[in-house]
Amino acid sequence: MQRQWSLQAPGEPEAEPGGEELCEQEMERLCLSQQPVRVLPYAMVDKRFIRQLREPEGVKTSCWQQWRRRRQTVGRRLGEAARRLTRGCGLWEGALYEIGGLFGTGIQSYFTFLRFLLLLNLLTLLLTSGFILLPLVWLRPPDPGPALNFTLQCPGSGHLPQPGVSKFNNLLWNVFTGRAFNNTYLFYGAYQAGPESSSTYSIRLAYLLSPLACLLLCFCGILRRMVKGLPQKMFLGQDYRSPLSAKVFSSWDFCIRGQEAATIKRHEISNEFKMELEEGRHLLLLQQQTRAQRACHLLTYLRVNILIGLLVVGAISAIFWATKYSQDNKEESLFLLLQYLPPGVIALVNFLGPLLFVFLVQLENYPPNTEVNLTLIWCVVLKLASLGMFSFSLGQTVLCIGRNKTSCESYGYNACDYQCWENSVGEELYKLSIFNFLLTVAFAFLVSLPRRMLVERFSGRFWAWLDREEFLVPKNVLDIVEGQTVTWMGLFYCPLLPLLNSVFIFLTFYIKKYTLLRNSRASPRRFRASSSIFFFQLVLLLGLLLAAVPLGYVVSSIRSSWDCGLFTNYLAPWQVVPELVALWLPPPSQRILYYLGSHAFSFPLLILLSLVLTVCISQSQASSRAIRRLRKQLVWGLSEPFPAALRASIAEGREPGRDMGWTMSRRPLD
Repeated sequence: MQRQWSLQAPGEPEAEPGGEELCEQEMERLCLSQQPVRVLPYAMVDKRFIRQLREPEGVKTSCWQQWRRRRQTVGRRLGEAARRLTRGCGLWEGALYEIGGLFGTGIQSYFTFLRFLLLLNLLTLLLTSGFILLPLVWLRPPDPGPALNFTLQCPGSGHLPQPGVSKFNNLLWNVFTGRAFNNTYLFYGAYQAGPESSSTYSIRLAYLLSPLACLLLCFCGILRRMVKGLPQKMFLGQDYRSPLSAKVFSSWDFCIRGQEAATIKRHEISNEFKMELEEGRHLLLLQQQTRAQRACHLLTYLRVNILIGLLVVGAISAIFWATKYSQDNKEESLFLLLQYLPPGVIALVNFLGPLLFVFLVQLENYPPNTEVNLTLIWCVVLKLASLGMFSFSLGQTVLCIGRNKTSCESYGYNACDYQCWENSVGEELYKLSIFNFLLTVAFAFLVSLPRRMLVERFSGRFWAWLDREEFLVPKNVLDIVEGQTVTWMGLFYCPLLPLLNSVFIFLTFYIKKYTLLRNSRASPRRFRASSSIFFFQLVLLLGLLLAAVPLGYVVSSIRSSWDCGLFTNYLAPWQVVPELVALWLPPPSQRILYYLGSHAFSFPLLILLSLVLTVCISQSQASSRAIRRLRKQLVWGLSEPFPAALRASIAEGREPGRDMGWTMSRRPLD
């Protein structure tokens, strides 16, 4: 006796033969499918019947299959319990819920992004502590041995100067400049190790590979969240426009539980419709433009972008000269101010630049979305270019990139002015990180708080126009990404900088929360990318790449300091890798590794990667064609008439299928 399913309504005639064939095909598919029974969209009785079909009577399940099923069940239950525990004990869950309820998910995404960065820094700190600090303390390495004998020939003096020594013996100032921690594990120079042949654990290899492993793990984490936050429009096509009906019925944020936040959300939805209508009007005007008008529009677009580009070039030039002047005048009487001259110029540029960009872009008649996106793109370029120019300026001063000096030609870096150049670079990045946090604190309590108190205390047109500060999510995201990029840049020179940045992010969360709840107001104008995780991760990924490129260049090509650190006797830090390979691995394994790193292996690898890329592109194109066909089928399906039974149920206000009495029934075949 065989059994089958059929969709049968009470009082209806038997299903047609075509329906029986479909049910048999569905049964066969379910029997052969490897999909777990628990995820099937059927009732519990039907799931038991499916399991009986997959395991007929008289056929015993093997012990391996039973053990595997029990293991999957136990693992699933443990995973669900761990997720519930994580949600219950998660960091800042209550605060995030409060922010999301009062101001919506757009502003909440910024604070969620802060939590993600805190977890990244803690993971980096865990790797650094586990592979460098704990072995270093446990093994107690012997004396590193004699360093290479260098005789410095510095022009103008017969002895090695002691640059950078603060003339102000102030402990607090030394803490702010980092000189109080020069002999601690905060900076590169305090790490020492003996010869590689005398130790069973290579501190040098761990110190070299830990920053690279941290960057790789951060890259994987960012990429994972980036893929999860991909905008739906990328899958629907560039020509896809969300209908206004969808915005009418699905724009409300049901997490809101306050009258003020509800008013803000209503303004936000209203502004969204205004933005859509404005963009539609601009699109219609563009379609009606003549060739001459399009040429004028293109010239206007080029004029604005060229002007903004010149401003960016001027800003990064100011950063370059400020860094160079600060490093070249360490012995001046204004040394106290020159220490923080580069961070101050960077902060001034990043404060004035976006204001000028907004002013210039608003002079042109752009659509609202184009205006915001164009301003934001240039702000990202300015932030990252300022850090890139800061790194290049340090490289030119410390490593003599593009300069000719006697010590640089002999030792590969400016040995006359910098005995331990890694510590000097670490101090600059340390000061930049400190300055960014101090700027956040000062702006919150010396600008936003007095502004809110004055607005509440006085009345008038001016104070009504001034109002509270708007909490702009893109601006705050760019600020925190800048601090995280500085932390990644300092992983090699300042290994414990992630600990410092974790403390700063932790305090920044509460400072920004206080500013949002007490001193600020949510922006009534919606910015599309502010609620998109994809945008945050994209900017963070650009910062990661900006930090990885100089680190790779320094590790592979730059001469280490001869007076401090782990790599005093190496021409470049990466040279410890072939030395350890020669010490630890047998000759066959060495030959394999040398082949994998040679040009003979790169060509087959390049061909293989090309084939894989071709297959991925082909699959992507096929998926795009399938998506377009499915979209057309959906449109055609909406235009076809409903079946009579569904039409009658909808007319009577009942749910199709369930209210009509359709059940998953089993009946024997004749």
